[in-house]
Amino acid sequence: MTSYNDQAGIGGPAGGQGTDGYHRVGLPELAAVVDRVRTNVESVIEGKPEAIRIALTVMLAEGHLLLEDVPGVGKTMLAKALAKSVDCTVRRIQFTPDLLPSDVTGTNIYDQHQRDFEFRPGAIFAQIVIGDEINRASPKTQSALLESMAERQVTIDGTSYELPSPFMVVATQNPVEMEGTYPLPEAQRDRFMARISIGYPSPEAEFAMLDVHGGADPLEDLQPVAHAADILKLIDLVRAVHIADPVRRYAVDLVGATRNSHELRLGASPRATLHLVRAARAAAALDGRDYVIPDDIQRLAVPVLAHRLMPTAETQLNRRTTEQIVAEIVARLPLPRPQGGPAVRRG
Repeated sequence: MTSYNDQAGIGGPAGGQGTDGYHRVGLPELAAVVDRVRTNVESVIEGKPEAIRIALTVMLAEGHLLLEDVPGVGKTMLAKALAKSVDCTVRRIQFTPDLLPSDVTGTNIYDQHQRDFEFRPGAIFAQIVIGDEINRASPKTQSALLESMAERQVTIDGTSYELPSPFMVVATQNPVEMEGTYPLPEAQRDRFMARISIGYPSPEAEFAMLDVHGGADPLEDLQPVAHAADILKLIDLVRAVHIADPVRRYAVDLVGATRNSHELRLGASPRATLHLVRAARAAAALDGRDYVIPDDIQRLAVPVLAHRLMPTAETQLNRRTTEQIVAEIVARLPLPRPQGGPAVRRG
Protein backbone atom coordinates (compact mmCIF):
# COMPACT_ATOMS: atom_id res chain seq x y z
CA MET A 1 0.00 0.00 0.00
CA THR A 2 1.38 3.40 -0.99
CA SER A 3 1.62 5.93 1.84
CA TYR A 4 0.46 9.51 1.47
CA ASN A 5 3.98 10.96 1.46
CA ASP A 6 5.16 8.50 -1.21
CA GLN A 7 2.49 9.29 -3.78
CA ALA A 8 3.76 10.94 -6.95
CA GLY A 9 3.43 14.69 -6.85
CA ILE A 10 3.90 14.92 -3.06
CA GLY A 11 7.10 13.01 -2.39
CA GLY A 12 9.81 12.28 -4.92
CA PRO A 13 9.20 12.36 -8.66
CA ALA A 14 8.82 8.59 -8.74
CA GLY A 15 7.64 7.45 -5.36
CA GLY A 16 10.50 9.08 -3.53
CA GLN A 17 13.33 7.91 -5.78
CA GLY A 18 16.29 10.19 -6.39
CA THR A 19 15.99 12.94 -8.95
CA ASP A 20 19.41 12.06 -10.41
CA GLY A 21 22.30 9.72 -9.77
CA TYR A 22 24.64 12.47 -8.55
CA HIS A 23 22.23 13.40 -5.81
CA ARG A 24 21.62 9.84 -4.65
CA VAL A 25 25.37 9.37 -4.27
CA GLY A 26 25.73 12.68 -2.40
CA LEU A 27 23.15 12.19 0.36
CA PRO A 28 25.14 9.56 2.30
CA GLU A 29 28.15 11.88 2.21
CA LEU A 30 25.97 14.72 3.50
CA ALA A 31 24.78 12.53 6.38
CA ALA A 32 28.36 11.60 7.30
CA VAL A 33 29.56 15.22 7.41
CA VAL A 34 26.50 16.42 9.32
CA ASP A 35 26.81 13.60 11.85
CA ARG A 36 30.41 14.60 12.55
CA VAL A 37 29.46 18.24 13.07
CA ARG A 38 26.42 17.32 15.19
CA THR A 39 28.46 15.02 17.42
CA ASN A 40 31.11 17.70 17.83
CA VAL A 41 28.57 20.34 18.90
CA GLU A 42 26.72 17.92 21.18
CA SER A 43 29.96 17.29 23.07
CA VAL A 44 29.66 20.88 24.28
CA ILE A 45 25.88 21.49 24.28
CA GLU A 46 24.13 18.75 26.24
CA GLY A 47 20.47 17.83 25.88
CA LYS A 48 19.53 20.20 23.01
CA PRO A 49 19.41 18.00 19.87
CA GLU A 50 16.53 19.91 18.22
CA ALA A 51 18.28 23.28 18.57
CA ILE A 52 21.45 21.80 17.06
CA ARG A 53 19.45 20.22 14.22
CA ILE A 54 17.83 23.54 13.30
CA ALA A 55 21.23 25.28 13.42
CA LEU A 56 22.62 22.72 10.95
CA THR A 57 19.49 23.04 8.80
CA VAL A 58 19.96 26.81 8.56
CA MET A 59 23.64 26.40 7.68
CA LEU A 60 22.89 24.00 4.81
CA ALA A 61 20.03 26.22 3.61
CA GLU A 62 22.37 29.24 3.32
CA GLY A 63 20.47 31.12 5.99
CA HIS A 64 21.22 33.06 9.16
CA LEU A 65 20.29 31.99 12.68
CA LEU A 66 18.97 34.02 15.62
CA LEU A 67 19.35 32.53 19.11
CA GLU A 68 17.04 34.27 21.57
CA ASP A 69 16.88 33.39 25.26
CA VAL A 70 17.73 34.56 28.76
CA PRO A 71 21.41 34.93 29.70
CA GLY A 72 23.42 31.90 30.70
CA VAL A 73 21.66 29.08 28.84
CA GLY A 74 24.34 28.51 26.20
CA LYS A 75 23.44 30.73 23.24
CA THR A 76 26.98 31.92 22.61
CA MET A 77 28.35 28.47 23.41
CA LEU A 78 26.20 26.93 20.66
CA ALA A 79 27.23 29.60 18.16
CA LYS A 80 30.94 29.17 18.95
CA ALA A 81 30.73 25.35 18.92
CA LEU A 82 29.11 25.40 15.48
CA ALA A 83 31.73 27.82 14.19
CA LYS A 84 34.66 25.82 15.61
CA SER A 85 33.33 22.58 14.12
CA VAL A 86 33.91 23.87 10.58
CA ASP A 87 37.39 24.79 9.37
CA CYS A 88 36.61 28.27 8.05
CA THR A 89 37.15 31.92 8.93
CA VAL A 90 35.26 33.04 12.04
CA ARG A 91 34.81 36.53 13.49
CA ARG A 92 32.94 37.54 16.59
CA ILE A 93 31.24 40.91 17.01
CA GLN A 94 30.34 41.95 20.55
CA PHE A 95 27.39 44.29 20.04
CA THR A 96 27.44 47.19 22.50
CA PRO A 97 25.69 50.59 22.55
CA ASP A 98 28.85 52.35 21.32
CA LEU A 99 29.53 49.98 18.39
CA LEU A 100 29.59 51.84 15.07
CA PRO A 101 28.31 50.59 11.69
CA SER A 102 31.84 50.96 10.27
CA ASP A 103 33.11 48.54 12.93
CA VAL A 104 30.87 45.93 11.33
CA THR A 105 31.18 46.68 7.62
CA GLY A 106 34.61 48.34 7.37
CA THR A 107 35.68 51.75 6.17
CA ASN A 108 38.02 53.55 3.77
CA ILE A 109 41.25 54.79 5.37
CA TYR A 110 43.52 57.35 3.70
CA ASP A 111 46.99 55.92 3.06
CA GLN A 112 49.50 58.79 3.15
CA HIS A 113 52.22 56.76 1.44
CA GLN A 114 50.08 55.78 -1.55
CA ARG A 115 48.04 58.99 -1.37
CA ASP A 116 44.84 57.08 -1.86
CA PHE A 117 42.06 55.55 0.17
CA GLU A 118 42.40 51.91 1.22
CA PHE A 119 39.48 49.75 2.26
CA ARG A 120 39.83 48.14 5.70
CA PRO A 121 37.35 45.25 6.02
CA GLY A 122 35.17 45.09 9.10
CA ALA A 123 34.28 42.09 11.24
CA ILE A 124 31.56 41.00 8.80
CA PHE A 125 34.23 39.69 6.39
CA ALA A 126 34.28 36.09 7.60
CA GLN A 127 32.53 32.87 6.62
CA ILE A 128 30.84 32.50 10.01
CA VAL A 129 30.08 35.69 11.93
CA ILE A 130 29.00 35.44 15.56
CA GLY A 131 26.98 38.48 16.59
CA ASP A 132 26.85 38.37 20.38
CA GLU A 133 23.92 40.17 22.03
CA ILE A 134 22.94 41.84 18.79
CA ASN A 135 20.06 43.78 20.35
CA ARG A 136 22.36 45.70 22.71
CA ALA A 137 23.59 47.83 19.82
CA SER A 138 21.60 50.74 18.42
CA PRO A 139 19.19 50.11 15.52
CA LYS A 140 21.56 52.12 13.29
CA THR A 141 24.38 49.66 13.95
CA GLN A 142 22.07 46.66 13.66
CA SER A 143 21.07 47.91 10.21
CA ALA A 144 24.69 47.65 9.08
CA LEU A 145 24.02 43.93 8.68
CA LEU A 146 21.07 44.30 6.33
CA GLU A 147 22.93 44.34 3.01
CA SER A 148 25.43 41.67 4.00
CA MET A 149 22.77 39.23 5.20
CA ALA A 150 20.49 39.69 2.19
CA GLU A 151 22.96 40.16 -0.66
CA ARG A 152 26.22 38.72 0.77
CA GLN A 153 28.09 41.89 -0.03
CA VAL A 154 29.02 45.21 1.58
CA THR A 155 28.89 48.57 -0.20
CA ILE A 156 31.21 51.33 1.02
CA ASP A 157 31.33 54.71 -0.75
CA GLY A 158 29.70 53.27 -3.85
CA THR A 159 32.00 50.23 -4.13
CA SER A 160 30.64 46.74 -3.43
CA TYR A 161 32.78 44.07 -1.80
CA GLU A 162 31.71 40.44 -1.99
CA LEU A 163 31.66 38.41 1.22
CA PRO A 164 33.29 34.96 1.44
CA SER A 165 31.32 31.80 0.84
CA PRO A 166 29.82 30.03 2.67
CA PHE A 167 28.55 32.97 4.71
CA MET A 168 26.41 32.68 7.83
CA VAL A 169 25.51 35.05 10.66
CA VAL A 170 24.73 33.41 14.00
CA ALA A 171 23.41 36.10 16.33
CA THR A 172 22.35 35.92 19.95
CA GLN A 173 19.98 38.25 21.72
CA ASN A 174 18.32 38.61 25.08
CA PRO A 175 14.55 39.06 25.42
CA VAL A 176 13.52 42.66 24.75
CA GLU A 177 12.10 42.97 28.27
CA MET A 178 15.64 42.92 29.68
CA GLU A 179 17.51 46.10 30.54
CA GLY A 180 19.71 47.72 27.92
CA THR A 181 18.20 46.05 24.85
CA TYR A 182 16.78 47.49 21.64
CA PRO A 183 14.15 45.60 19.64
CA LEU A 184 15.44 44.35 16.30
CA PRO A 185 13.94 46.26 13.35
CA GLU A 186 11.41 44.30 11.29
CA ALA A 187 13.73 44.30 8.27
CA GLN A 188 16.52 42.82 10.40
CA ARG A 189 14.36 40.04 11.85
CA ASP A 190 13.14 39.15 8.38
CA ARG A 191 16.69 38.40 7.25
CA PHE A 192 17.15 35.66 9.82
CA MET A 193 15.98 32.36 8.41
CA ALA A 194 15.08 30.93 11.81
CA ARG A 195 14.90 31.89 15.45
CA ILE A 196 15.27 29.34 18.21
CA SER A 197 15.44 29.36 21.98
CA ILE A 198 17.89 27.16 23.84
CA GLY A 199 15.83 26.85 27.02
CA TYR A 200 16.99 25.60 30.39
CA PRO A 201 18.64 22.17 30.42
CA SER A 202 17.02 19.19 32.07
CA PRO A 203 18.25 18.44 35.62
CA GLU A 204 20.22 15.46 34.27
CA ALA A 205 21.89 17.54 31.54
CA GLU A 206 22.66 20.32 34.01
CA PHE A 207 24.19 17.80 36.42
CA ALA A 208 26.36 16.34 33.64
CA MET A 209 27.37 19.87 32.64
CA LEU A 210 29.06 20.34 36.00
CA ASP A 211 31.62 17.69 35.05
CA VAL A 212 32.08 18.80 31.44
CA HIS A 213 32.24 22.54 32.09
CA GLY A 214 33.30 22.61 35.73
CA GLY A 215 37.04 22.23 35.26
CA ALA A 216 37.86 23.79 31.89
CA ASP A 217 36.23 25.32 28.84
CA PRO A 218 35.29 22.40 26.52
CA LEU A 219 35.48 24.75 23.52
CA GLU A 220 39.26 24.87 23.89
CA ASP A 221 39.57 21.21 22.91
CA LEU A 222 37.01 21.38 20.09
CA GLN A 223 38.58 20.68 16.70
CA PRO A 224 37.11 21.21 13.20
CA VAL A 225 35.49 18.09 11.73
CA ALA A 226 34.50 19.58 8.34
CA HIS A 227 35.97 22.01 5.85
CA ALA A 228 34.32 25.03 4.27
CA ALA A 229 34.56 23.21 0.92
CA ASP A 230 32.53 20.35 2.43
CA ILE A 231 29.80 22.76 3.45
CA LEU A 232 29.71 24.32 -0.02
CA LYS A 233 29.31 20.88 -1.58
CA LEU A 234 26.50 20.00 0.83
CA ILE A 235 24.77 23.30 0.04
CA ASP A 236 24.79 22.34 -3.64
CA LEU A 237 23.21 18.99 -2.75
CA VAL A 238 20.48 20.71 -0.73
CA ARG A 239 19.66 23.04 -3.64
CA ALA A 240 18.90 19.98 -5.78
CA VAL A 241 16.36 18.50 -3.34
CA HIS A 242 13.03 18.09 -5.14
CA ILE A 243 9.91 19.89 -3.91
CA ALA A 244 6.68 19.13 -5.74
CA ASP A 245 4.18 21.83 -6.73
CA PRO A 246 1.55 20.77 -4.14
CA VAL A 247 4.11 21.14 -1.35
CA ARG A 248 5.18 24.53 -2.73
CA ARG A 249 1.54 25.59 -2.73
CA TYR A 250 1.20 24.37 0.85
CA ALA A 251 4.12 26.59 1.90
CA VAL A 252 2.57 29.59 0.11
CA ASP A 253 -0.82 28.96 1.74
CA LEU A 254 0.78 28.63 5.16
CA VAL A 255 2.60 31.93 4.86
CA GLY A 256 -0.48 33.57 3.35
CA ALA A 257 -2.56 32.49 6.35
CA THR A 258 -0.35 34.61 8.62
CA ARG A 259 -1.20 37.68 6.54
CA ASN A 260 -4.92 37.05 6.96
CA SER A 261 -4.90 36.31 10.69
CA HIS A 262 -6.93 38.76 12.77
CA GLU A 263 -4.43 38.25 15.61
CA LEU A 264 -1.52 39.68 13.59
CA ARG A 265 -0.94 43.19 12.30
CA LEU A 266 2.03 42.06 10.20
CA GLY A 267 2.22 38.67 8.51
CA ALA A 268 5.19 36.88 7.01
CA SER A 269 6.91 38.26 3.91
CA PRO A 270 7.61 36.57 0.56
CA ARG A 271 11.19 36.20 1.82
CA ALA A 272 9.74 34.04 4.60
CA THR A 273 8.23 31.71 1.99
CA LEU A 274 11.61 31.37 0.28
CA HIS A 275 13.32 30.70 3.59
CA LEU A 276 10.70 28.12 4.56
CA VAL A 277 11.17 26.19 1.31
CA ARG A 278 14.96 26.36 1.47
CA ALA A 279 14.98 25.20 5.09
CA ALA A 280 12.58 22.37 4.21
CA ARG A 281 14.98 21.20 1.49
CA ALA A 282 17.80 21.10 4.02
CA ALA A 283 15.63 19.26 6.57
CA ALA A 284 14.72 16.65 3.96
CA ALA A 285 18.40 16.13 3.12
CA LEU A 286 19.23 15.72 6.82
CA ASP A 287 16.63 12.95 6.93
CA GLY A 288 18.23 11.24 3.94
CA ARG A 289 15.54 12.22 1.44
CA ASP A 290 16.00 14.05 -1.84
CA TYR A 291 12.42 15.32 -1.83
CA VAL A 292 10.40 17.49 0.56
CA ILE A 293 7.24 16.30 2.31
CA PRO A 294 4.64 18.41 4.16
CA ASP A 295 6.10 17.28 7.49
CA ASP A 296 9.27 19.22 6.70
CA ILE A 297 7.25 22.41 6.21
CA GLN A 298 5.24 21.83 9.38
CA ARG A 299 8.28 21.12 11.55
CA LEU A 300 9.98 24.35 10.49
CA ALA A 301 6.96 26.68 10.41
CA VAL A 302 7.38 28.02 13.96
CA PRO A 303 11.17 28.66 13.96
CA VAL A 304 11.07 30.14 10.44
CA LEU A 305 7.91 32.26 10.66
CA ALA A 306 7.16 33.24 14.26
CA HIS A 307 9.90 35.87 14.74
CA ARG A 308 8.79 37.80 11.64
CA LEU A 309 5.21 38.34 12.82
CA MET A 310 3.82 41.28 14.76
CA PRO A 311 0.80 40.61 17.01
CA THR A 312 -2.02 43.08 17.49
CA ALA A 313 -2.39 44.93 20.78
CA GLU A 314 -5.34 42.70 21.70
CA THR A 315 -3.29 39.59 21.04
CA GLN A 316 -0.56 40.90 23.34
CA LEU A 317 -3.09 41.70 26.05
CA ASN A 318 -4.35 38.12 25.81
CA ARG A 319 -0.73 36.94 26.27
CA ARG A 320 -0.81 35.07 22.98
CA THR A 321 2.57 34.44 21.36
CA THR A 322 3.33 34.35 17.66
CA GLU A 323 4.61 30.79 18.17
CA GLN A 324 1.17 29.74 19.36
CA ILE A 325 -0.52 31.47 16.43
CA VAL A 326 1.73 29.77 13.85
CA ALA A 327 1.23 26.37 15.50
CA GLU A 328 -2.55 26.80 15.33
CA ILE A 329 -2.40 27.84 11.66
CA VAL A 330 -0.38 24.69 10.92
CA ALA A 331 -2.89 22.56 12.81
CA ARG A 332 -5.94 23.81 10.92
CA LEU A 333 -4.51 24.27 7.41
CA PRO A 334 -5.41 21.32 5.11
CA LEU A 335 -2.49 19.29 3.88
CA PRO A 336 -1.74 19.39 0.15
CA ARG A 337 -3.70 17.09 -2.12
CA PRO A 338 -2.01 13.90 -3.27
CA GLN A 339 -2.13 13.76 -7.05
CA GLY A 340 -5.59 12.65 -8.13
CA GLY A 341 -6.95 12.46 -4.58
CA PRO A 342 -8.94 14.58 -2.12
CA ALA A 343 -7.35 17.01 0.32
CA VAL A 344 -5.96 15.24 3.37
CA ARG A 345 -7.11 16.52 6.73
CA ARG A 346 -6.01 15.52 10.18
CA GLY A 347 -8.27 13.06 11.87
